[in-house]
Amino acid sequence: MSLLTVKNLGVTFRQDGAEIPAVKGVSFKVGKGETVALVGESGSGKSVSALSTVSLLPESATITGSVTYDDQQMVGASDKLLRKVRGNDISFIFQEPMTSLNPLHTLEKQLRESIELHQGLEGDAVRKRIIELLERVGIPDPETRIKSYPHQLSGGQRQRVMIAMALANDPDLLIADEPTTALDVTIQAQILDLLADLKASEGMSMLFITHDLGIVRKIADRVYVMKDGEIVEEGRTEELFANPRHPYTKMLLSAQASGHPEPVAQDAPEIASTEDLRIWFPIQRGFLRRTVGHIKAVNAATLSVRAGETVGIVGESGSGKTTLALAVMRLISSDGQIVFLGDNIQGWKSRELRRLRRDMQIVFQDPYGSLSPRMTCAEIITEGLDVHGIPSGKSREELVRDIMIEVGLDPTTMHRYPHEFSGGQRQRIAIARAMILRPKLLVLDEPTSALDMTVQQQIVKLLRDLQKKYGLAYLFISHDLRVVRALAHKVMVMKSGDVVEQGDVDQVFDAPETDYTKALMAAAFDIEVADGASM
Repeated sequence: MSLLTVKNLGVTFRQDGAEIPAVKGVSFKVGKGETVALVGESGSGKSVSALSTVSLLPESATITGSVTYDDQQMVGASDKLLRKVRGNDISFIFQEPMTSLNPLHTLEKQLRESIELHQGLEGDAVRKRIIELLERVGIPDPETRIKSYPHQLSGGQRQRVMIAMALANDPDLLIADEPTTALDVTIQAQILDLLADLKASEGMSMLFITHDLGIVRKIADRVYVMKDGEIVEEGRTEELFANPRHPYTKMLLSAQASGHPEPVAQDAPEIASTEDLRIWFPIQRGFLRRTVGHIKAVNAATLSVRAGETVGIVGESGSGKTTLALAVMRLISSDGQIVFLGDNIQGWKSRELRRLRRDMQIVFQDPYGSLSPRMTCAEIITEGLDVHGIPSGKSREELVRDIMIEVGLDPTTMHRYPHEFSGGQRQRIAIARAMILRPKLLVLDEPTSALDMTVQQQIVKLLRDLQKKYGLAYLFISHDLRVVRALAHKVMVMKSGDVVEQGDVDQVFDAPETDYTKALMAAAFDIEVADGASM
């Protein structure tokens, strides 16, 4: 029996006097106790379709067609009916919990608001319900944690809190919009297991929105594939994966980072190395700010990266991956040896380091957050030239045009602003900003985690091509082990600040030695890894 039925759904947005279609004649169903996946790339209309079910779109949107929930028409429904259904019968989990949770309120206050609004409970009864919900989603020590603020939790814990909020009123339908995209593979596996358990125990229906077909295979009963606002294919999960019919579905299924980088030359010089690098942050208390302990972010890390070589650094959030890379670039303080281009730069002053800065650059995870919305593409790309100077022989505009072509961007767009580019294009701008200085070392901090699989594949190819052409050394930080395998020569596995395993990428992936590495591989590749077993 169908719980949610969408027929011929159309959504247009009014912008500058024009009507822009986002969803065109979409129809799908979610049965009771069923998990249905909406899949497709960014901009395909997945999230707009889901938000339309309870009219959560802005006033600039026009919704046509029919959406019936439990035989009630949602399109054009009264505010009273929509308020009753939203958060009570139909709940949402969104992609980024840090932006969905209020940073100024404790977990107790945020969960209390929903429960008091919909269930009418008060006082101790509400507190008891909150603790019960946090226990159900696997938050440790919930009686203490309810006084915590969102920033005091890990990414996985924040997502669990979002799930607790969504479940607070025992909804019949849970709409999960990319709920695991930014999570580590082990946390992602835990969240998916939790959702599957809740579905089984509560008899809950789920509409799961994602661009990751690997997740769909694990969790969905049926799949609808969306492209350019339309559904191009649908079917039971097993059938669709085994016999995709539409070219777009086939492309999505094949869009995974694969292959291997070019081998490193035998005589390739060492670009950077560390020996017994330690990064401890002091914990200071009292009026005199005495040091009473340390947060041990990185303990005795030793690594080496040569020209044309990629060292992948993997591990869960909080393992010390990014902290280690920032220390190598001397952006944070550390103890131990750091050698860059033959010099031990540990202890160098800012003025001494300045001449090395053009040789060490970084590309961040979120290209939108790391690009100034007030600067044009050309201004962003040439930021480094303003500091380090323009090489002789070419004008600034020529340099921008050349580097944009090299990273696969149209140089006629150089005067546009970041919001006018797609996610993949913004990441190419970030790479161009780093590459225009012709660095020797490039730190890549989760550069593909927020991108669609097809765009991710393109960025991996671009990074390989740039490395081959310029002999770049990469420190590649990622929780996506498939991308690491496609790009890295060596891999370092970190856990709680310790390097627990490192070696050639095939050796570590095919025959992991530590239990932690085996758990990472099992979560990433959905397998059981035994001692010495090959993947």
